Amino acid sequence: MAFISQSDSSLFLLSISNVQIPPFPLCVALMYIEYFSAQNGLRIWTNLLFVLCWCLGESMLTAVGAMRCSLKYFRSISKSAMDSGESMLTAVCAMRCSLKYFRSISKSAMDSGYQQANVVILPSHLAKDFEAFCRSNPAPLPLLYGSQSGETSCPPLAKQADIRTDISQYCVYQEGRLVETVSSLQNYITQPSSRTASEQPVCQWSDMVCFYLGCSFGFEGRLKKAGVPVRNVEQGRNVSMYRTSVPCIPTGVFSCPLVVSMRPIPAGLLDTAVEVTHIKPQAHGAPLHIGDPALLGIQDLSRPDYGERVELQPGDVSVFWACGVTAIEAILSSKPSLAFSHSPGCMFLTDLPDSASSSPITSVELNPDLTPLCFLVSHNPLFYSLASKKAVAKIRQLETIIGEDPGERGIRALFLQDELLRSCLALSHSSSVAITTGFPTHYMHSPPDETDGPPGAIAIATMLLSLGKQVTLVTDRRALEMNQAIINEAVRTGVLKTTIPLVTFEDTGPDSALHFLCHHGDPSKPRYDHLVAIERSGRAEDGNYYNMRGVNIKHLVDPIDDLFIAAKDIAGITTTGIGDGGNELGMGKVKEKVKSLMPNGNLIACVVPADYAITAGVSNWGGYAVACGLYLLHTCPSHQRYLKKGLGLENASPQEQLQDWTANLPSVDKEESILSTLVHFGIRSGKTAHLAMEVDGLTFHPTHSDIITRLVEITVGSATCNP
Repeated sequence: MAFISQSDSSLFLLSISNVQIPPFPLCVALMYIEYFSAQNGLRIWTNLLFVLCWCLGESMLTAVGAMRCSLKYFRSISKSAMDSGESMLTAVCAMRCSLKYFRSISKSAMDSGYQQANVVILPSHLAKDFEAFCRSNPAPLPLLYGSQSGETSCPPLAKQADIRTDISQYCVYQEGRLVETVSSLQNYITQPSSRTASEQPVCQWSDMVCFYLGCSFGFEGRLKKAGVPVRNVEQGRNVSMYRTSVPCIPTGVFSCPLVVSMRPIPAGLLDTAVEVTHIKPQAHGAPLHIGDPALLGIQDLSRPDYGERVELQPGDVSVFWACGVTAIEAILSSKPSLAFSHSPGCMFLTDLPDSASSSPITSVELNPDLTPLCFLVSHNPLFYSLASKKAVAKIRQLETIIGEDPGERGIRALFLQDELLRSCLALSHSSSVAITTGFPTHYMHSPPDETDGPPGAIAIATMLLSLGKQVTLVTDRRALEMNQAIINEAVRTGVLKTTIPLVTFEDTGPDSALHFLCHHGDPSKPRYDHLVAIERSGRAEDGNYYNMRGVNIKHLVDPIDDLFIAAKDIAGITTTGIGDGGNELGMGKVKEKVKSLMPNGNLIACVVPADYAITAGVSNWGGYAVACGLYLLHTCPSHQRYLKKGLGLENASPQEQLQDWTANLPSVDKEESILSTLVHFGIRSGKTAHLAMEVDGLTFHPTHSDIITRLVEITVGSATCNP
């Protein structure tokens, strides 16, 4: 031990002399020390530090820190001293190997209790672009620290670190190609003057910048503590990582697809998993997608692009988080002459405890009201969505308001909790929506239609258009001309922001519904992803259509029900029905309740179900509530993050956009205007057949105007209830 002074060894022994070491771990430590003293000379000092720290009950990080310090101590010895004996080189190699081994144990399986980080090392001329790329894509690339040019340490994250050697395996890239993996970057760091033509590319470290990015391994321990199984850990495998078809927001020279990690989560624990990870935004935060991987462009879960295959257990759902390996894809696409990264799964271990409140680097002030809740939206394909507790509570308030029954029709008996919420979530994720309305209850009048339905349909359409969705209205052939005139008048008076395509559906054969719903009749290419029926007469069990008095009005109704029936077998199309009596299209979901609880229920009950059946005291109110619910979701940060897959700058919606959404909410003035237009066209109140400013026998003032005011107050506050 010629290279370690007596004073050094005495100080080390003194430092542990008063520590109580449990007998069994101490014996193990002594056996370890004795064996390696005989076999490997000075390698003892590396392992001694590690074993003693571990046996003393200290954290793994203490052991790693001790090895870091020892390695730096030995490096501080002059090169001539190091060259003078093989034992010194052996000791240094031992410490380096021990540190790398201890890090490599972690991958995802070892929960150290400390934050881990993805690492990207780039030439300094790309640093500004890459930092901006991280800011534009915060979920996959949560930036913990960006070094100065040439900096090897990262003081805010770890003491005594040297990024050139402190990761167990690095990836080396040349011109956008992975050329090799190495255990140290030392061979790539040299002075240009010492390079020969035959040698591998090298870099001046002074020209390199290191980026440390948050890692999802940082929340696995919290999942486990919360009772959520971590399947990749259980199976002793690295987490599965996949390249998606979702493009990141490009910045400068960087553009690439989003990469996600997948963890199977039992369906009953989805809310727990979402809540636990939501509070770790610097470890990628809450999931970006829950359900069918094909919706992300992932065709085969058994073939991950990075990591290892993780098996789902019965009852598990595939849950996807943003992944820092997105940074590797950015390197591959930008093709820098030379770049480095961690090898996927071989992370940089920081000194930061894995606690949301223990470090300014990893903590943010999170509003508990913004904690996301998880809701099943679709079975085919399997898809869940997220919305904050605050938004969910407000939409439930809307649902309560529209469930009021001033007409005493007994509609509360048909109520299903959260149908409004689930419908709004599905519509929020949609891109093309078809809406149908029209109930010709007044068969003895011309036109036979009622004032309930069209105002609610236009309210939904107006908000969907404001949110950038495509909207189509589907009507009966007999009412095509009249409804086109109503749309034109709504645009002229400002109720509608733009005209809407108006189409009809005819049953011309067994595949007519399929061809209407899908391009070229191909179920894999749906033309619409959501159908809405509001106060639309629905088919009864005997194939006829009945008003609430039990009168058959089939001769006035086109078979639009066939579209809802066909949609059940087309993946990617969800449906909503809004009604107030049980004989409306979509109310087949609650047909047994209608038959047993509503007047004439056995005769009039619609048997065609929708995925979501929204019941309301008046169907128009359901339409107003859908419009308000969509506004709440699109102003909900938790839902917007999920909708955008965590991509884009994390700030509130631009003021101009917010003003447009607010202006397109229902209002007393707009709804009074559209009702006046309907009356002008001879359309009558449903219950009384009065040609007056009423709906279902309830006058617009005060009944309907009061409902509208209350809905908008819940949504945006009383100051903007009449925009």
